[in-house]
Amino acid sequence: MEENNRATILVTNDDGIDAPGLRALVHSLVATNLFKIQVCAPDSEKSAVSHSITWLHPIAAKQVHIDGTTAFAVSGTPADCTSLGISKALFPTVPDLVVSGINKGSNCGYHIVYSGTVAGAREAFFNGIPAISVSYDWVKGKSNVHDFTLAAQACIPIISAVLVEIKNQSFPQRCFLNIDVPNNAANHKGYKLTKQGNSIVRMGWKQVTSETEERKMSSDMTNIDTETPKDTCTSSVSSEQLLFAREVRGYVLDHEDTDHKSLQEGYITVTPLAALSPAEVDCQAYFREWLQSVTELPSSSAL
Repeated sequence: MEENNRATILVTNDDGIDAPGLRALVHSLVATNLFKIQVCAPDSEKSAVSHSITWLHPIAAKQVHIDGTTAFAVSGTPADCTSLGISKALFPTVPDLVVSGINKGSNCGYHIVYSGTVAGAREAFFNGIPAISVSYDWVKGKSNVHDFTLAAQACIPIISAVLVEIKNQSFPQRCFLNIDVPNNAANHKGYKLTKQGNSIVRMGWKQVTSETEERKMSSDMTNIDTETPKDTCTSSVSSEQLLFAREVRGYVLDHEDTDHKSLQEGYITVTPLAALSPAEVDCQAYFREWLQSVTELPSSSAL
């Protein structure tokens, strides 16, 4: 396809520009020879930073080589990377589509709020640009790096179909898509439209004594590796300082037909998201009556 006729896709993520998920996605997109690929991704791990942005100081962008792309590693968050990538300050044109991922670990339920991967897509949505976030349900001891390629290939039809809708100016402007690929990507059950559920990993804290303990955690907070780097010495905490590390305490899972449940059943879940966070209807009704009673009560009666 001629260069001028190709749709432009900006790719970002939260695992960092060298992460195998991003590299597999980019390689699969380039291999189609259908798209112009730009990459603007964090220069280091930024999992679970949510939609944080850099405000008080400049961020650095360093061009890196990724075959078939124009790529930059950025010293910012996923939201920073998307914002910079679509701004025309770094690239000469605005992309047709932003794809954030592929994340190492699913992003379903309440974990969507924590996710830097989803934030990369949400930032594009804030700016009126169609976007997709993609995550793979990595399972430690079962998954391998090749699974990211399978996940990427499984998502190419959705990405291509979204670009057709964009070209036809029929893609909805009031949402972006969050896609989760099941662990057994090679034998998935197909695409399934889902809604965000309320699944979450319950986290607690434990006191630790080492500042050099290295913890790697996926943004879904289920894949945690703890190791002490070989080239560093373990340092003790001073008497004035306490250190605490997160630990998994349990899981709250969906029993309704939502994103997490469908993902565990083997489907590639496609969940339309937006940015508003309204409370449930029953909460609105409760507080409507409650607020009226508050305004009617004299202040002294509350004591």
